[in-house]
Amino acid sequence: MTGAPAGLRRVLDDLGTTLLDLLHGDPDAVPRLGGVAIHDPIDEPELPPAALVLGVGVGGAAATITLLTQLGRRGAAGLVLRAPVTVTPAVLAAARESGVALLGLTRGATWAQLAAMLRVLLAEGDVGAQTAESLGGLPSGDLFALANAVAALVDAPITIEDRSNRVLAFSGRQDEADPGRIQTVLGLQVPEVYSRVLTERGVFRELYRSTGPVLVEPVTPLDGAGALPRAAIAVRAGDEVLGSIWAVLRDGLSPDRARALGEAATLVALHMLRVRAGADVQRRLQADLVSTALEGGAGAREALHRLGLADRSVVVLALAALDPAAGVDAASDAGSANDRQRLADAFGVHLSAVHPRSATALVGHAVYGLVPVTGEDADARAVRIATDFLDRIGPRIPAVVGIGPAGRDVAGLAAARVAADRALRVLRVRAGAAGGGAVRVARADDVHVEGLLLELHDLAEARGDRPAGPVARLGEYDAAHGAQLVPTLRAWLDAFGDVPAAAAALYVHPNTFRYRLRRVAEVGGIDLGDPDVRFAAMVQLRLLDR
Repeated sequence: MTGAPAGLRRVLDDLGTTLLDLLHGDPDAVPRLGGVAIHDPIDEPELPPAALVLGVGVGGAAATITLLTQLGRRGAAGLVLRAPVTVTPAVLAAARESGVALLGLTRGATWAQLAAMLRVLLAEGDVGAQTAESLGGLPSGDLFALANAVAALVDAPITIEDRSNRVLAFSGRQDEADPGRIQTVLGLQVPEVYSRVLTERGVFRELYRSTGPVLVEPVTPLDGAGALPRAAIAVRAGDEVLGSIWAVLRDGLSPDRARALGEAATLVALHMLRVRAGADVQRRLQADLVSTALEGGAGAREALHRLGLADRSVVVLALAALDPAAGVDAASDAGSANDRQRLADAFGVHLSAVHPRSATALVGHAVYGLVPVTGEDADARAVRIATDFLDRIGPRIPAVVGIGPAGRDVAGLAAARVAADRALRVLRVRAGAAGGGAVRVARADDVHVEGLLLELHDLAEARGDRPAGPVARLGEYDAAHGAQLVPTLRAWLDAFGDVPAAAAALYVHPNTFRYRLRRVAEVGGIDLGDPDVRFAAMVQLRLLDR
């Protein structure tokens, strides 16, 4: 969106009365909010300037006063608490002294929904410069302003929804609607029970076939006598249905209202296309900036400045979904690309909650996250961030994360990216091995030797090198005689020369194993008492495993 600055007044104009109540403070005193943060009493997050803080789980006058005092010292702009908020003279005094506005979140609305909507409102101008545009006299892409304008035209509370019945924006006056509409706005999604009834009635089929408004009878069995009819119209861009506009009617669908809805649908389509195009452009721009910063070339420092990460210590996290089975067709390959983008978006939301200046982008088949860190426990914090994210997404999209060391300048960031890639590759190779890999997150230092072996394998393949010396002779003998000399040598080395343990690993008698070991020395011409020879054999066997 590119409308008015996203200050506290803008938030209250777009979300107020329906989701938020201003309990104390001057909304015009904060012309631009710096970001959204979630209060965590255990792991205190870093706040952006003029932050709007969501006080999840904070209740009671004493806790509210303490938090207001803390936020005032840290320059926060506002605090949102779950309604009903205990507003005592002492709470109001603390709010006045701290300069932090106090707001209440309507019961029934979730914190996740509020955080998502606030980030949409505050997203403008985060990456690169944008110029102000207008469509139909309204800020381009500002669906909330558009919803209020349409509501004024049709004299009814309206919602703008996408094809999945998710609420993209809503107008004021929702208190004039019925319980079904109130549930929809609070949940930012048409309740499934309503969607099912409308689908059974054929409402959506008629809506997406019609070019004009469709009158929808009230769902009385769910809302009782208070249910109200609706008028809905599809929002189209050519043959593509982008979404729909829904108006709650008390006085029926007059010709003037029908004409106003038709005209509004065209304007809403332009704004929805602008939102989609703007999101795509912003995503590509951020991807370019992140990629440039990670490459460490001439433009890396400028890219870091535009991302707000210059002169900061930054940890690089490399995230990748585990490869699907070989032989996927084009359709499933496209599905994998879609999964990667969804994974990148989810990772971006997760990291932005950890630190407001985090940057995330999908570059190739990996998602890179740049997270500013402070203190000596940067590596441990990065591991915790990555583990928390993988725990949240669960097994739906199996993924692994490689973590590089903290980079303190352009060259350090480029080196951190290389290290994160190496760790990520080790995890993906482990996951593809027999039995899979239990470890999902690894620092580069934790898998340094495995990473070097993979690079040595790449070098050998690039040069066309083949196994040579004792291991090669043993392999040729096994192939010609059906023997098990290579597995015997591997088991003996893995067991540090413990014959009973090595024999048990191959399920043979120790005496049989001793005989095979003698044949290893004879056929391979290998001196098992020489540590250098043993080391060379171990390296070659590891390369053969690759």
